[in-house]
Amino acid sequence: MNHFNPTSITFILYIVLMVCIGIYAYRATKNFSDYILGGRSLGSVVTALSAGASDMSGWLLMGLPGAIYLSGLSEAWIAIGLIIGAWLNWYYVAGRLRIHTEVQHNALTLPDFFTNRFDDRKRILRVTSALIILIFFSIYCASGMVAGARLFETIFAMDYSTALWISAIATISYVCIGGFLAISWTDTFQAAMMLFALLLTPIFTYLALGDSQVQFTQLVETARPHAFDMFSNLSIIAILSSMAWGLGYFGQPHILIRFMAADSVKSIPSARRIGMAWMILCLIGAVSAGFFGIAYFQQYPELAGGVNQNSELVFTELTNILFNPWIAGIIMAGILAAIMSTLSCQLLVCSSTLTEDLYKAFLRKSASQQELVWVGRIMVIAISIFAIWLASNPDSKVLGLVSYAWAGFGAAFGPLILLSLFWKRITLNGAVLGMIVGAVTVILWKNLLTSTGIYEIIPGFILATAVMIVVSLLSKAPNAQVVQRFEEAERIYQQSK
Repeated sequence: MNHFNPTSITFILYIVLMVCIGIYAYRATKNFSDYILGGRSLGSVVTALSAGASDMSGWLLMGLPGAIYLSGLSEAWIAIGLIIGAWLNWYYVAGRLRIHTEVQHNALTLPDFFTNRFDDRKRILRVTSALIILIFFSIYCASGMVAGARLFETIFAMDYSTALWISAIATISYVCIGGFLAISWTDTFQAAMMLFALLLTPIFTYLALGDSQVQFTQLVETARPHAFDMFSNLSIIAILSSMAWGLGYFGQPHILIRFMAADSVKSIPSARRIGMAWMILCLIGAVSAGFFGIAYFQQYPELAGGVNQNSELVFTELTNILFNPWIAGIIMAGILAAIMSTLSCQLLVCSSTLTEDLYKAFLRKSASQQELVWVGRIMVIAISIFAIWLASNPDSKVLGLVSYAWAGFGAAFGPLILLSLFWKRITLNGAVLGMIVGAVTVILWKNLLTSTGIYEIIPGFILATAVMIVVSLLSKAPNAQVVQRFEEAERIYQQSK
């Protein structure tokens, strides 16, 4: 195969553009706050699209279409749960978190916020939350590495190991160079690329059926007899488990940090409308691509070799088959955009956690801003190498890795974020124990009780919430300063509405 065809050339030009944006952002990064939070300067459009792009990783164009292709519309419950959860997160959490993190001594990271929110002078919360971030983001980053490797395999016909390293380097480069501003600016562009790819591909797939459009239903039902049935072979537990993905939004650091970086709480309502419209269109496109792919590959079984080997390649296979190579390159770049946007933000969150919450807090309290920026860059590289190692198994599935990490964050941080923002009576002991219970429950359930069919975020979220409430009520009430800061943040939020 010629490695330098129109598709690959377009794809490479896109990567070069992202690196150039990173270099431009480098010039605007003057201190560590700029590097990890962009100086809290993001407007509503950038906040919305960067949050959406960071959320919708490679699973949107690979994992979800692949699941729909295999099982039909019964997998769409995940999308429905995500839409509900994302809207609730934007409506109830975004504005409050933006204000609370600023009132809590201008917290730059979630561990920083938790430490200040509960006046944790022993820094137990900081260390615990930092460790949870590192554990689950390592898994999450690995999913991005796998998705990127699959994409490079498809485009350049290279072996998995080589594809893994090259795709990782493409993302690492602009994260190291430009930090948060580079990620936010590239995410805005990448969000547009993702939308373009997700709207165009299913439309062209349907049109490619030609005269068989009238037999579309028959084609789908022949390939997947229950594809139209959203309740096919699903119990109530299975449906709830799919929709429970929405619970995860309240605890995802790479999404919550976008709310913290908004230039003003007044930007949030506009950002919510933009973000939700973008998200709904993208999810409809992803589901449609997988669903129409069923009919297409039933009609043209001789083209289904790649999809039969790995269903998560359905979107890339359709793109390669249906489009002019130059257009295919743009759409492939849209898939890479989904992967890079999430992976880059995750790498930066891990880096900021290691730098701000561990290195600066425990090793170098007097570290200069420039030193912290460079330590942050080194941490990006270190975490990337570890994630590459985790992703080295070519049989890894993107959706499986994402679901594990998503549940871990949702159960450990989700209840804590909600209670921290809405309940002034929650205590440090309740926060620490509840967070640990949420994370441990997810890990144990995933490894010991998967056969129950219950998504591990459900027991993790419920148990963590219960522990936080019970332990807080049994503990001594928070001191006056903690309560005062909470009430001040709530007063500012109410006045801003």
